[in-house]
Amino acid sequence: MMKLYLAVTVLLLALFAYADAQDETIEEKLSRYGDQVADVFRNLADNAKEKLDEIGKSQFATNVKNWFKDNFGAK
Repeated sequence: MMKLYLAVTVLLLALFAYADAQDETIEEKLSRYGDQVADVFRNLADNAKEKLDEIGKSQFATNVKNWFKDNFGAK
């Protein structure tokens, strides 16, 4: 009977040690969160730049530029 108590105790200690080793510190969690937020904003900026470039190169934008050049440009 005593061996069973000892085995359960050792098993619980091993389980607690494993669980404790898996926990991240608050500092690590905040650092990872900051990295994720930076990635989101970096992706957002990249996507916005791509879309603005597409709009600037569109046929509509070209037509508007040409219209302004024709009507208000140097003669």
